[in-house]
Amino acid sequence: MADPLIVMQGIQKAFPLGDQVYVALRGVDLVVEPGEYVAIMGPSGSGKSTLMSLIGCLDRPTAGTYQLAGTRVDALDDDQLAGVRNQTIGFVFQNFFLLPNVPAVENVELPLLYTGVPPAERRRRAREALEQMGLAHVMDHAPHQLSGGQQQRVAIARAIVNRPPLILADEPTGALDTKTSEEILRLFEQLNDAGHTIVMVTHEPDVAAHAKRLVRLRDGLVEADQAIAGRRVLGQEAVPDAVH
Repeated sequence: MADPLIVMQGIQKAFPLGDQVYVALRGVDLVVEPGEYVAIMGPSGSGKSTLMSLIGCLDRPTAGTYQLAGTRVDALDDDQLAGVRNQTIGFVFQNFFLLPNVPAVENVELPLLYTGVPPAERRRRAREALEQMGLAHVMDHAPHQLSGGQQQRVAIARAIVNRPPLILADEPTGALDTKTSEEILRLFEQLNDAGHTIVMVTHEPDVAAHAKRLVRLRDGLVEADQAIAGRRVLGQEAVPDAVH
């Protein structure tokens, strides 16, 4: 059996707030196995965004240990963290974060620029990822020429082009209408069915219902961690009880 992809133990995160200290995470334990599809939910102030930043190696915990893909990352310096992020994590954000005047294919190539992949291979892999997202016909379009759903598909192609073991999605449908959101969630399901590990932060139960496991945070602690009994079938109104 493969080793866990994410192992967090006793994770705490505190921030200075004037003369006081705000504790966002108070001792979170989280293990994610390869191939899982995990949704993280919680009310405002629960710590879910802070946890996402730590999982994504965008910040370090105040206390506790974090092992990602076999590497202890909680004590790495900035350059080392950047290397881990690029090799191990593909990010998908609510607002896409595409370079505005750069064709889609070049946006998708960006993660490969930092890994020494030759230009011809970068272009081949970027085109392949865009084709996988159904965007072969808009590879040379800049983001402003694309719909919101197309832009998010470009962002997903960028997330998978480096073949990272983990896809980290932060409110990936937050800027999209309902129909387009369903299309994007279908893509995530297909990626997970193909073996990609996905961790997604969302505040929407209907979105979380597409995952296979729900981790619910409250006041900086894991309040619940449970399997979602039966992934939601696209087009149905029912949401599994575990998500409510």
